[in-house]
Amino acid sequence: MKNFDIAFAEIIGIEGGLSDNKNDRGGLTKFGISQKAFPLLDIRNLTLDQAKKIYFDNYWKTPNLNLEKFELKNAIELFDIAVNSGVGTSARILQRALNLMNRDQKNFKNLEADGNAGDVTMKAYAKVNPDILFKVLNGLQFLRFVNIVEHDESQEEFFNGWMTRV
Repeated sequence: MKNFDIAFAEIIGIEGGLSDNKNDRGGLTKFGISQKAFPLLDIRNLTLDQAKKIYFDNYWKTPNLNLEKFELKNAIELFDIAVNSGVGTSARILQRALNLMNRDQKNFKNLEADGNAGDVTMKAYAKVNPDILFKVLNGLQFLRFVNIVEHDESQEEFFNGWMTRV
């Protein structure tokens, strides 16, 4: 739980408070929790404690990406990607990163980037250098943001803010 508290403090510092930008695909958002992702939630009256529980249950310790199994630096990076892009996307980026780091296929067979970071993904994770993985995760996150902006001009206004995540 200590790592989650550290990660939560960092992500909340990036996410901020209430936002209702017409170009934000998530719609009304508070503490990074969007109306689109949680349509039944009263976003305007969401408390920080409620947001923290949502983050833990929906982005930190999930069946397809349990971030408690990672060392802190990569856990925070994957958590950030999950909050910004979804848990499945975060797991797929992890799997793609692991595959890139294993192009010689000496450590493990290439993973299917299916968005489920289960036992096979975790075994592969145990065989790579976590410092290099951190850089690869950042690179893939950057490419995701570039791709979004290049395909949708309305998202350009968010690019510089997204760069604080990379």
